[in-house]
Amino acid sequence: MTSEAERLATPTPAVPRHSRVRPGRRVADRALSVFCIAVTLVGVAVLGWILGMLAWRGLAALSPAIFVAVTPGPGTAGGGLANAIVGSLVLTFLGIAVATPVGLLAGTFLAEYARGSKLASAVRFINDVLLSAPSILIGLFVYTLMVAPFGAYSGWAGGIALAIIAVPVVVRTTEDMLSLVPNSLREAAAALGAPPSRVVTRVTWRAAQAGILTGIILATARIAGETAPLLFTALNNNFWFSPDLVGGVSNLPVTIFQFALSPYENWQELAWAGALLITAAILLLSVTARLILRRNRAG
Repeated sequence: MTSEAERLATPTPAVPRHSRVRPGRRVADRALSVFCIAVTLVGVAVLGWILGMLAWRGLAALSPAIFVAVTPGPGTAGGGLANAIVGSLVLTFLGIAVATPVGLLAGTFLAEYARGSKLASAVRFINDVLLSAPSILIGLFVYTLMVAPFGAYSGWAGGIALAIIAVPVVVRTTEDMLSLVPNSLREAAAALGAPPSRVVTRVTWRAAQAGILTGIILATARIAGETAPLLFTALNNNFWFSPDLVGGVSNLPVTIFQFALSPYENWQELAWAGALLITAAILLLSVTARLILRRNRAG
């Protein structure tokens, strides 16, 4: 028989960690995993259903006339979306042209000149508020400032509304990308006698240019499909826009909104085609941004 001393001296075999877990916890973990997978599949199924219906109805409505003919009047057969497509491109370009320098400079200020300051915290908080603000409120704000006083809708008001939506995206992306630049690059440039402005423009901007460009592309995709702010600012019409951008400017989002609610079958078909075009454009911009960011990380 084994003596008491030998029994005490023999080490107790370690119990595997997984065997010490209570059965109830293991069941709860598996149940939560199954629930998460099920919810994910439901979300993917709904998204696939929406995209499938959009592709089915949109492709059936696509034709060469979509890109060459203007939007038809009520009860008029045929027509296309050429003026709406061009108007959307003009408004989006105007919005991103205003938002890019403002967002780039504000993001640079937060990342390079105001690190840890109270002013930076206040600006960052305001930027976060704008980032999550409903776009319809921004449209109403611009309407009060630029439409109501002059008594007319305009493409300029639409571009400013889209710019306000795009600025927070560019600011956040620029600040994040510049914060990833190693301080050793800044210190090396400063050691060579470069002033802070030259360090920013020749070193940090160049090091983060791919990420900043990605943010600008994402901001473009963000405003390309906005409808609510344009309802209050640029509105819509069935003609080509005037060079001065005064008066209603035809655009895809508002055209889709109006045509989808109309009783005319050809208008509804044009709405499906326009929705497909906007979705494809946003998807292309998102994929381009991801490819640029991935290439920058690989490099």
